[in-house]
Amino acid sequence: MSSSPSAPGIHPIADAAPLSLCARAPHVPADRLVAEMVPPPRFDSVRFSTYIPDPNQPSQTEAVRVLEGFAGGLGGAHAAGGGGRGFFGFGRARAPKTPAGPRGVYLDGGYGVGKTHLLASLWHATPAEPALKAFGTFVELTNLVGALGFQQTVQTLSGHRLLCIDEFELDDPGDTVLVSTLLGRLVDAGVALAATSNTLPGKLGEGRFAAVDFLREIQGLSAHFRPLRIDGEDYRHRGLPAAPAPYRDEQVTKAAYATEGASLDGFPQLLDHLAKVHPSRYGALTDGLRAVCLTDVQPVPDQATALRLVVLADRLYDREVPVLASGLAFDKLFSEEMLNGGYRKKYFRAISRLTALARDGEKLVGTD
Repeated sequence: MSSSPSAPGIHPIADAAPLSLCARAPHVPADRLVAEMVPPPRFDSVRFSTYIPDPNQPSQTEAVRVLEGFAGGLGGAHAAGGGGRGFFGFGRARAPKTPAGPRGVYLDGGYGVGKTHLLASLWHATPAEPALKAFGTFVELTNLVGALGFQQTVQTLSGHRLLCIDEFELDDPGDTVLVSTLLGRLVDAGVALAATSNTLPGKLGEGRFAAVDFLREIQGLSAHFRPLRIDGEDYRHRGLPAAPAPYRDEQVTKAAYATEGASLDGFPQLLDHLAKVHPSRYGALTDGLRAVCLTDVQPVPDQATALRLVVLADRLYDREVPVLASGLAFDKLFSEEMLNGGYRKKYFRAISRLTALARDGEKLVGTD
């Protein structure tokens, strides 16, 4: 992987100059897309027992109770055994018919109430080997269909006990129909489902809940889902200090050179580079990084660029990669028009997650 050239006047403390995201153009094979359908690194160790419900929000405690029961009921979802299955599911025995009643749960709540924590906890708690459980975002699922084809994706996932879908994209009608059709086939095969979602453009109100939209958009599948409403405030800011102010360019550059495995890029150049890399590869773009250092953070110029940045922020957050930046504060990235528009829930989530990563990045800066 290419490294950034040494900046004038900078003497590296780490063994090598910083990496550059702009120098990376990863290619992700289809088998990696399947193998990586597990909770991301940030959620490797989460469990229901590590979710801390807000005592002022009883719906959070209730959600844990219901999900624990749901996970416990999935042990017999498919017949035991299944040795000799191919990687893509060839040779799987046909799944038994599912019992009557809802075979899916939908976690309904605003950003930062711990929906992904609970979804990952459900994955971990389901009594099945990891190869029989799948976890991914809506975007990752559509990328899998694109890589394997629809029929092959059905065959790949139909022997699973559980499929968890985080951030179901209600704002993309075409992909919503595609994934809803896929889920219908998987339900027929006996796969249990769990999902969270964003909300539809123009339907956000205060940007909190989306169950009505979700159940309508998945059409005939609605009877298979039990909605669980999770009230609460963004936990990432519960009792936490305000986000750190941006640093100076020279502080960010010095920290990048002093941190092994850090990247260093100009923010405008990174936004340009993201347009050349498919969002399905943004996870691979961050492989091996221990920190992301950005100089000259500026307002995001347009919505297409903003949505790409949202995906990158999600991948960095999933992988717990600290971010250190100079220039504009992260809560000023998106224009008022963007924050009042149909995708504002995504933008607020990105601000929330980048702010959390900026707090993590504080430790990279020495006193000077």
